[in-house]
Amino acid sequence: MKTAYDIIVKPIITEQSMEATADKKYVFQVAIDANKVEIAKAVEEAFGVKVEKVNTIRMEGKVKRQGAAPAGRRANWKKAVVKLTADSKTIEFFEGMV
Repeated sequence: MKTAYDIIVKPIITEQSMEATADKKYVFQVAIDANKVEIAKAVEEAFGVKVEKVNTIRMEGKVKRQGAAPAGRRANWKKAVVKLTADSKTIEFFEGMV
């Protein structure tokens, strides 16, 4: 049984994701095998909010080189955009970042 902290790997802090916080949308890197229902429950448990909708995107790892060595590859990962309900409180972690 996975805990909420096994499912949510880390928040994604970018300009675009910080602008989305005004619409109560938050972006997280999540476990690659987690589904939308598990992600919604994990966010609700970890932050004490109500989730309205979850969108997920599978991100392909970038090809990277180091000198003359053959190209390697970063790991594939999964991104989740979580939209909170209108009556839900905001996630305090993102408050001072905007």
